[in-house]
Amino acid sequence: MAPAITTFSLSMQILGLTLCLLSLLCSAFTSQDYSDALEKSILFFEGQRSGKLPSDQRLMWRGDSGLSDGSSYHVDLVGGYYDAGDNVKFGLPMAFTTTLLAWSVIEFGSSMHNQVDNAKSAIRWSTDYLLKAATATPGTLYVQVADPNMDHRCWERPEDMDTPRNVYKVSTQNPGSDVAAETAAALAAASIVFKDSDPSYASKLLKTAMKVFDFADKYRGSYSDSLNSVVCPFYCSYSGYNDELLWGASWLHRASQNSSYMSYIQSNGHILGADDDDYSFSWDDKRAGTKVLLSKAFLEKNTQEFQLYKSHSDNYICSLIPGTSSFQAQYTPGGLFYKASESNLQYVTTTSFLLLTYAKYLSSNGGVATCGSSTVTAENLIALAKKQVDYILGNNPAKMSYMVGFGQKYPLHVHHRGSSLPSIRAHPGHISCNDGLQQYLNSGSPNPNVLVGAIVGGPDNRDNFADDRNNYQQSEPATYINAPFVGAVAFFSGKTATN
Repeated sequence: MAPAITTFSLSMQILGLTLCLLSLLCSAFTSQDYSDALEKSILFFEGQRSGKLPSDQRLMWRGDSGLSDGSSYHVDLVGGYYDAGDNVKFGLPMAFTTTLLAWSVIEFGSSMHNQVDNAKSAIRWSTDYLLKAATATPGTLYVQVADPNMDHRCWERPEDMDTPRNVYKVSTQNPGSDVAAETAAALAAASIVFKDSDPSYASKLLKTAMKVFDFADKYRGSYSDSLNSVVCPFYCSYSGYNDELLWGASWLHRASQNSSYMSYIQSNGHILGADDDDYSFSWDDKRAGTKVLLSKAFLEKNTQEFQLYKSHSDNYICSLIPGTSSFQAQYTPGGLFYKASESNLQYVTTTSFLLLTYAKYLSSNGGVATCGSSTVTAENLIALAKKQVDYILGNNPAKMSYMVGFGQKYPLHVHHRGSSLPSIRAHPGHISCNDGLQQYLNSGSPNPNVLVGAIVGGPDNRDNFADDRNNYQQSEPATYINAPFVGAVAFFSGKTATN
């Protein structure tokens, strides 16, 4: 058995985190820098838009695309987002992206100032699509447009792609509780965002969320089993669907304040993972996020039914804090949270968001996270989140920003079709599948179109990064990397420069 970490040792490590938070010497960025990063992190979503672009589109190198999506199946599935560097609309990561964008506005919208309307527009671009996907056909949720295997064999701009735009769905006969419950979570969370500014839209979102959740709960099964190779290995539901059911119910509870969802959580929580400790939060696995979300009611209202979720949130948080008895996270030599070799920054941004959100909930009543015999304060969590956010923005061994267009040095060879091919304005002629592969994917030239605000997959476990378009593990951006970062960077933009 490893020797116990002394209280003194833990106190010194936590003191170091706190001093870093309070010291200007540890702050590589000003509140204005964070505001700039916030604006860019939201602008990125305009580069991912599918459908007919609006008149206020700001990333002008993009054009209309996917204007007939769904038409061959007699449904309107125009709109939504391409998930990453390809031209596929995957429902599970799109819904998760939407939930996290909405959660970002719910918790930190007051710090977004003049960017809150842009954040709401980013959410609405997705919810408009999800509403169509959820209501077009009774007993059906449309969950994907395009055959990813065919799409990935080509390197084409979304504006003139000619790969198959197949439509995929889950239904009562071929269920998809995971993607359906995440869609319900997205619509419910978004209903909170629009409750004051557009109550009729918020009501539509919430009513649809309730119906989609009932569908997810009644017809249980994983969409990976129903759709197989069109979602796997791209967005397989590796964690199953129980986590999404509890997550979806938690958002419906928060959005509706309907006691039936409280009852559902109490009756089904233990079956759906309430007792599980899980140490990552992603488009696939919602358990850590659900614990933090439900802990709010206990911390702010002392709702005893949710005390369990506070305890498990503590377990998750303590696993991240060096020096605690349950510490198990891995960090690079430069201090970056490290979970996976592919698209690691998605875990960094979700973790940073949960640290800050839990810190906010703890601060509401002066609470602390209990880590064995020691405690961790909200300030400690903020300090750790700040280190992660600052690393992404350029305070790292490579002195490189992993947000495109932010800072003096950032990735130039981003794995992204639209960004790496000439825009249709610069090159109106069609660029074929093979021409794209030969001339542009493998080109050593920087991307001609700057995908401003995109956060790429990021460096490896030794802080090394290859700015190489073919290295998609490190150089590909994704909507679900940016979505939680919007909330995290909004928090710091709302602080004074001395924080």
